[in-house]
Amino acid sequence: MQQVHAFPTLSGPLATASAYANGYRETKTNLHPTATLAELRKSFGGDLPAKGQPGEDVIAELIQATEPGLVGNTQAGFHAWVMGGANITGVAADWLTSIWGQNAGIYKCSPAAATAEEVACNWLLDVLDLPRDASVGLTTGATMAGFIGLAAARDEVLRRAGYDLAETGLQYAPPVQVFLSADTHVSNRAALRFLGFGQRNIVEVPADDQGRMDVTVLGHKLANSRAPKIILATAGHINSGAFDDFPALADLAKLHGAWLHVDAAFGLWARANVTTRFMTRGIERADSWSTDGHKWLQMPFDAGFAIVRDRDAHRRAMDITASYLSEAPDGGRDATQFNPELSRRARGFSAWATFKSLGRDGIADMVHNHCACASLLAHKLRRVPGIRILNDVVLNQLVAVFDPGQGQEAADRATKQMENALNEDGQHFFQTAQWRGQRVLRISIINQQTGPRHISALAQKIEKLWSDIRA
Repeated sequence: MQQVHAFPTLSGPLATASAYANGYRETKTNLHPTATLAELRKSFGGDLPAKGQPGEDVIAELIQATEPGLVGNTQAGFHAWVMGGANITGVAADWLTSIWGQNAGIYKCSPAAATAEEVACNWLLDVLDLPRDASVGLTTGATMAGFIGLAAARDEVLRRAGYDLAETGLQYAPPVQVFLSADTHVSNRAALRFLGFGQRNIVEVPADDQGRMDVTVLGHKLANSRAPKIILATAGHINSGAFDDFPALADLAKLHGAWLHVDAAFGLWARANVTTRFMTRGIERADSWSTDGHKWLQMPFDAGFAIVRDRDAHRRAMDITASYLSEAPDGGRDATQFNPELSRRARGFSAWATFKSLGRDGIADMVHNHCACASLLAHKLRRVPGIRILNDVVLNQLVAVFDPGQGQEAADRATKQMENALNEDGQHFFQTAQWRGQRVLRISIINQQTGPRHISALAQKIEKLWSDIRA
């Protein structure tokens, strides 16, 4: 008979944390930090006490020190970066993950953690309609997921060239060439650097005004290369939300024996909804994909998925084995085969709970809602003289410029003024960036709480502030 647990009332530090957490999202009305760096250092600083303090006092002090330095990225008005809002069921599972204190490195350390992760990874492949026999590493985020996918790519293209990386090492390997868009995300360059690739290994391909790689130029560059090759593509450009031409890229990869990796930190989730899926056509033909869990899936930080079609290549790149690390029975999951970590957090519990909480329809509806919100905001802003939307709004991203008609410098100043004005009342959080030679306001719509009413109110606010700035 299954044991029935009686849940006692929380006490001590857990009760203090729980009581605060229950009201945090309702009381967090200012999305910006209110403390300076000096004030935060003073609050957190001081000498370490010789004797320990009661846990509930420590947690109360932690809350008091932390609150003035928090950013409201769990709120509907957060649009600065592509960050999800931390699904509350996933958060609860994450709390339990810490309570249970499981090391999810291998099956024997925690059969429950390994199995929850295995099921969640299978659900991921199903929701995204990627090869069901692909392997998945559940890691910290898209940067590390990209690192894993590109590590598998590096090892495999060298193996195809007759070189054993595990035996001989990278120092004597033939140079690998990585073909990527000049507008690729900076995390991809970081992952390549971590893997031992320098600038001489990288072949930059021009991008169009939406950040999409020029396939024709890529084809010419591939044809002129005799090196082992990796193509690094993008699904969901960080500014425009644009998608590369995956059918063409897959054809080129096949023709030239290249490994095709797709940075799909948030764009891969477009496959979850029938209205946006068409943009990802051909992406399933890639060799590996990297995506985040803490963006559109709304998992609490940190969560990312490295998906690799060739399970053997994935395992050769990542596997950590030793005689005392016995393999899982009956094909159970050993995460050390797919991640560069031995000791690791049991992220599978939160992944499992978030998937279960949202369901297939919930994920699809959320993607549809955010894309519809982006289209709604673009429609409203395009009607306002002097506001230019630079991107084709195909997903959840907008790139706006505020131009008073007095030249580039004036437009840059006005766009920065708009950022400051939008952030002034604390109800929204925005950031500007440099893109294609000009200052732009990036608008990301991906928080689970954001809906059409928030967007309509935001459009009215922008129009009013723009009128004030122009005046």
